Amino acid sequence: MSSALDSFLPLSHMSSGATALHDQYIRALPFPHVYIDNFFDPAVVEQVLKEFPGAGQIDWQKFNNSQEIKLASSAESSFGPTTRLLLYHLNSITFLNFLSTVTGIENLIGDPCFEGGGLHQIPRGGKLGVHADFNKHRRYGLDRRLNVILYLNKDWREEYGGHLELWNREVTECQARILPVFNRLAIFGTTDFTFHGHPTPLACPEGMTRKSLALYYFSNGRPAEEVGGEHSTIFKDTPGTRRPTRVAEVFGRVMNEVLPPIIARRFHR
Repeated sequence: MSSALDSFLPLSHMSSGATALHDQYIRALPFPHVYIDNFFDPAVVEQVLKEFPGAGQIDWQKFNNSQEIKLASSAESSFGPTTRLLLYHLNSITFLNFLSTVTGIENLIGDPCFEGGGLHQIPRGGKLGVHADFNKHRRYGLDRRLNVILYLNKDWREEYGGHLELWNREVTECQARILPVFNRLAIFGTTDFTFHGHPTPLACPEGMTRKSLALYYFSNGRPAEEVGGEHSTIFKDTPGTRRPTRVAEVFGRVMNEVLPPIIARRFHR
């Protein structure tokens, strides 16, 4: 597969469609977001899907608690060759400029560490509680501003669930749901009050998983109205649900705050 820029990025579509996408993005509720179907060359995304490692094929970071049941890997050694090239292109200045036009956020910075991002995989019964994301890059101290997720799920049905749910600031109502279908690209802002997740356990067939690539983008500073104290992921209970507090989970959260990331990650396994 060619490594040329236009093999991995739809340059003409990016140039012609960014302004219209910006209008959709800023008007969306409950907070700015947009999703685009068939954004990338299907052949590229097909290859990324073929390279996607199974549950036992790499050393996944494992999450298994009342709010998260999922697998993740940000290690470049876990990325296949096409996946690696696509992720590099998504950190390129060409793609960063496109994201700035769509979102209105200037001077975006990609993350070469893919901290918290990279490969995500959720099995049947898995979930991700409604949350606001960590707001500072632990290595660089930059402000997290934007999430971009590429879904890789072929033949994904509505009844399987796994929708990306976007909730209002008070976490009283889900106001948007995005089904994680193949070659769908979701872009949404991240602040202390952009609550999202998929809290309902997946109902896909056994052996099937919800697969995605996740990238996060940063800036040096953010608008004054968005400035708050540095924090890790903030989970919120949705109406009608209350989760039990487990000693192990509290211990894990404390470890995340006080230990270096490479050590803290061991407590999630």
